[in-house]
Amino acid sequence: MKSNPVYRREMTVRARSFRMPFIILCFNGILAAAALLNMYSAVAQVRISASIQYTSFLQLYAFVAILEFFLLMFIMPALTTGSISGERERRTLELLFTTKMTSGDIVMGKLFSALSQLLVLVVSSFPVLLLTFVYGSMDFMDLGLLFLCFVVTAVFSGGIGIFASSLMRRSTFSNVCTYGLLLLSVAGTYMVNLFLYNMSQMQIDNMVFRLGESRPAANSGAAVYLLLINPMVTFAEILGEQVTGGAEWFSVKRFLEGSPGGFIASHWVLVSLLVQSALAVFFVRGAIYFLNPARNEKK
Repeated sequence: MKSNPVYRREMTVRARSFRMPFIILCFNGILAAAALLNMYSAVAQVRISASIQYTSFLQLYAFVAILEFFLLMFIMPALTTGSISGERERRTLELLFTTKMTSGDIVMGKLFSALSQLLVLVVSSFPVLLLTFVYGSMDFMDLGLLFLCFVVTAVFSGGIGIFASSLMRRSTFSNVCTYGLLLLSVAGTYMVNLFLYNMSQMQIDNMVFRLGESRPAANSGAAVYLLLINPMVTFAEILGEQVTGGAEWFSVKRFLEGSPGGFIASHWVLVSLLVQSALAVFFVRGAIYFLNPARNEKK
């Protein structure tokens, strides 16, 4: 990326701006204040009951992780959805094509500059997450898996934004398309599974069972595999394994009850990260295709 002119320009402009250091200061200030209040309450609990509640430190870890996840999933599209369409509106996109840069250079430069900006926020918040290491609650494998989930979520949501920005000519339409696709992948897939799960539960409640006959468990059927493209469910699975009682409501296990497990069910986090990565590549390739000036000339 260092040889990409678009990436160098975007990073230079953001490095010279006062906005990025101010965002880092405010973001980490909020996290540090929450961490200090959490540790103060833990110390106060020790003074009263002479016992340490380790769940409070796990709650701190979950709070920081959830905040960073939503930051990546909803702010990353905002940074990419107007990157290409904004160049069209300013009539500077044609100037970029007069250079030796290809449409792939422009798309990748815009995408990775936004990704680098948000990853700086994530990495800068690691000292707050590492506070839980003092009490032995987490290890580096947990932190590495969480960071991998953050990267895949950022690339996935950023890929949707850059795709919509290349497809639409106005930033307003690009914003609507981006958040519409993101809402469909997050809320849409979950609501479909929740609806089918409730219908299955209603059918079971209306059944008549003989004495000694086992009651089947409700599930959402084959629609559960739609949740593979849902970043929030993947994050909930990771957080639920690391923090007890962290994310049962968004856990995929409630939709898999009574259905055969298989490889996907037993390796849900790995498969979902691979599926979302493949979709991110698809969106980026689509953005490069729609931005290609040769295609526009033929059209």
